[in-house]
Amino acid sequence: MSGWSDDLAEWWLAEVRGDPAYELEVLPLAMELLRPEPGRTYLDLGCGEGSLLRRVRAAGADALGVDLSARLAAAARAAAPTIVGRLPELSFVRDRAVDGVTTVLVLEHLDEPEILIAEAARVTVPGGVFALVVNHPVLTAPGSAPVVDPEDGEALWRWGDYLGSGFTEEPAGDHGSIRFHHRTIAQLLTSAAGHGWSLDVLIERGMDRERAHADPLLAVQRGIPRLLGVRWVRQP
Repeated sequence: MSGWSDDLAEWWLAEVRGDPAYELEVLPLAMELLRPEPGRTYLDLGCGEGSLLRRVRAAGADALGVDLSARLAAAARAAAPTIVGRLPELSFVRDRAVDGVTTVLVLEHLDEPEILIAEAARVTVPGGVFALVVNHPVLTAPGSAPVVDPEDGEALWRWGDYLGSGFTEEPAGDHGSIRFHHRTIAQLLTSAAGHGWSLDVLIERGMDRERAHADPLLAVQRGIPRLLGVRWVRQP
């Protein structure tokens, strides 16, 4: 998992506390896709401090967390049982152990996402689900960025190398940078289909209207997708 270490725990906690979009947009999208059912068990890969685990438990379901940061895993244990583990490997989870898997803003940081997709299929029962939330691929393409026309304020989008591959490095406070790998929607869907996942729902979300209204630069980007959410069902 490129760039991640336990040193980033405090930075991550500060990011979550300081960004209302995580609680108001990201986590609700994950819950909309996962649809946890009482009595069933769900595995959150890269669970962070446990925000999604708490929501799953509040819905009456059982939850388990995995995070590579010992500090974040310790915090998440207040919400649900959580272990320290480095993705994408899930060798510590038995076959068909859970009814669903979710991973939120994690897959884009993995060097080998196909391993996680395959492992998620292995540990999920047939008919179980995989709920994925990532930064939309239009944002992660190297060289992509909004371009605002100075004459009329219209926001256009520079696609960058969307059809290619590669990554960008984004700053992480005082702890260096974090790598965001770029994969197209086609690559994600094809990879999942190859490992026994059947597409159920695909959601593209733009900027929340209220947040966009408060920031002129974001307001002109309302038509640009920012989050991609996918729900797959595990085939027999």
